[in-house]
Amino acid sequence: MKWINPYRGRREDMVLEQLAGRGVHDPRVLEAMKSVPREAFVPEELRDSAYADQPLPIGEGQTISQPYIIALMAEALGLRGDEKVLEIGTGSGYAAAVLAHLARDVHTIERLAALAGHARETLRRLGYDTVHVVEGDGSVGLPGVAPYDAIVVTAEAPVIPPSLRAQLKPGGRLVIPVSEGPDDQVLVRLTSRDGAREKLEKLCPVRFVPLIGSEGWPARGHGRR
Repeated sequence: MKWINPYRGRREDMVLEQLAGRGVHDPRVLEAMKSVPREAFVPEELRDSAYADQPLPIGEGQTISQPYIIALMAEALGLRGDEKVLEIGTGSGYAAAVLAHLARDVHTIERLAALAGHARETLRRLGYDTVHVVEGDGSVGLPGVAPYDAIVVTAEAPVIPPSLRAQLKPGGRLVIPVSEGPDDQVLVRLTSRDGAREKLEKLCPVRFVPLIGSEGWPARGHGRR
């Protein structure tokens, strides 16, 4: 008897209902979301909830973002397949796996050693050899590998970190949640322009854990931690 993956149908329903049904139209993003087994990136006891449109805890006080937000951010990067991408906030590694279907190389930074190690092992086991996991302060980026065609940040910053701005190629896109007050965050897209002013667009309200680091929030004393 042929084994049937019990999660495959849920994954396809997620793409159809939660993503395409809510306005994510890039066919490459939809296919990437259909290809990555989200259940492999959440704790075993939460796998039956892997395709619900909600964030889930992954340990260390962190979460895996809801599928819609991951797809929305990926679409906002405008990737075509030949880019070098930097992700800030590896978490479980799920978003990095999605990006691996959309770009040539993905470098991802996680400040928490336990999460970095677990994500690295999960990505290795699933064959994502174009994803490179680094442990460190994501708020300052990864200058040794810069510049990047695109940067995505999966944690809320008080302002857009200057180091990340500096590591974008001309024409590169940076997608990041930024604080708009004690209880408000907005997802923005910054497009770098060589010799001209940057273009900044507000995309939608969001809710992320804080970006901790030297160009983010301090490790202690931030009320939303």
